Amino acid sequence: MAISLKINGKTVKTNSDPETPLLWMLRDELGMVGTKFGCGIAQCGACTIHVDGIPVRGCQTLLEDAEGLEVNTIEGLAKDGKLHPLQQAWIDHDVPQCGYCQAGQIMSAAALLAENPKPTDQEIDDAMAGNLCRCGTYPRIRAAIKQAAGLGG
Repeated sequence: MAISLKINGKTVKTNSDPETPLLWMLRDELGMVGTKFGCGIAQCGACTIHVDGIPVRGCQTLLEDAEGLEVNTIEGLAKDGKLHPLQQAWIDHDVPQCGYCQAGQIMSAAALLAENPKPTDQEIDDAMAGNLCRCGTYPRIRAAIKQAAGLGG
């Protein structure tokens, strides 16, 4: 049985087991390796993607649960060859050190700004609490989010 998903605006069909985590279909079948495997138990946030605009963990979201829904990944954030404001802010603030968690960080931040375009520091911290950065770039992450929101940074 084929499962149909809309990923970054394009319809994709897969014959994978419906209980396959979406993360593995994205990475292994589609070659979309921006979304990372971190912990596998939805605790680190490295695999954060959007399903119908809601940030979810790709390692725990099953294909069958995303069927027919709109899935957006870090690869789909830029539009028409132009970086998303968060992606540009990440560059401007030199956010990544190792970079491993950054796609998940950006996807969580994008969901925050879509819901709350002018968040306070506390709202940023609360929204980003589920994304871990072993390098500790949290101050730069917050500054980049504030820049993308037009709040300085």
